[in-house]
Amino acid sequence: MTYEAAASFEPSTTSGSATVLERSAVIDLDAIRHNVRQFVAIASPAKVMAVVKADAYGHGAVQVARAALEAGARWLGVAHISEALTLRAAGIDAPMLAWLHTTQSNFQAAVAAGVDVGISGWELDAVVAAAREQERPARIHLKVDTGLGRNGSTIAQWDKLVGQAMEYQDEGLLRVVGIFSHLAVADEPHRPETDEQLAAFREAIAVAEDAGVDTEVRHLANTPATLSRPDAHFDLVRVGLGLYGLSPFEGQISAELGLRPAMRVRTLVSNCKRVPEGQGVSYGLNYRTSSESALGLIPLGYADGVPRVATGGPVRVNGVNYPVVGRIAMDQMVIDLGNAVTDEAGWLGAEAVMFGDGADGGPTADDWAAAAGTNNYEIVTRIGPRVPRIYINETPGADAR
Repeated sequence: MTYEAAASFEPSTTSGSATVLERSAVIDLDAIRHNVRQFVAIASPAKVMAVVKADAYGHGAVQVARAALEAGARWLGVAHISEALTLRAAGIDAPMLAWLHTTQSNFQAAVAAGVDVGISGWELDAVVAAAREQERPARIHLKVDTGLGRNGSTIAQWDKLVGQAMEYQDEGLLRVVGIFSHLAVADEPHRPETDEQLAAFREAIAVAEDAGVDTEVRHLANTPATLSRPDAHFDLVRVGLGLYGLSPFEGQISAELGLRPAMRVRTLVSNCKRVPEGQGVSYGLNYRTSSESALGLIPLGYADGVPRVATGGPVRVNGVNYPVVGRIAMDQMVIDLGNAVTDEAGWLGAEAVMFGDGADGGPTADDWAAAAGTNNYEIVTRIGPRVPRIYINETPGADAR
């Protein structure tokens, strides 16, 4: 299956009876299910919230949400109400939480659709107004800032926020479903700030319980804390990065955590030509061949989500990883194939893999993150809509490779 209507417009070639897209991001939904099952086992008895914001980190929110629920996730998490409404429109009725809002957020639609709303302070009155309009109690999770310094009530304002929420609950306008916060440095397990945040969260829970809050879920742990801090699991863990099979820890790869990367980005070599020693490559001519060589043109660029700064990132062709040389352009990048290539035509149309699970020694999102000086979840999330998503193993247990 191709993602939405993209394949209808994507030029393709045919190899035998199979149609091969010029470029695609192949999403293995069995890998998603595998990863969810890993986290369900690790977190138990806490439940798992599958975080599918940002179109499931570029993997496709609806498809990933369904696969995650099939594998045992009990909740879904998104940043924006609009993302939650897309899931509801697709017929997904699982509990879900949206936590990042503006004054223009559609709280009325959230209440009507039974979407839980994260509350840091100012949103409370707006959500209550929406509940009155819909004549339906809102479901809210109160968020406390335990040290990250972004969203969430300050500790100083927490008692007041809890009191206001309980007054509205007593009026039948809302239900305080959860209390949550977010960790700042859980991906660096040696940092003491996680202990400090955990202590602050426990204190915030105690304040809320003293005020009469009886929550369904308390949640703090993200992917790294789920893996490394069982004392932070509480009733629910929010798994984002790990859902997609990526490691949150520097120096520790996915396989060491029992995770399977779900995205494979591939295309076809669009040109191959022999060039002399000293040939400049791409804008700025910052790279020149050190000897007579062959250059392979890869039709992916920063318009497709390849970081422009990631020169040196690896691309695998014919079983070998080649570094990108010269500047990455909007639509294309170049790999230096060396001087052993004598049959340029034989390389034309060969599959070129930007990253995958690395099981065959090929490049991974971690490799591209290193080349770009960023993290692996930025690499997968930024792959753009010009790269169609192709889903394999859509049926649980099916082998559709």
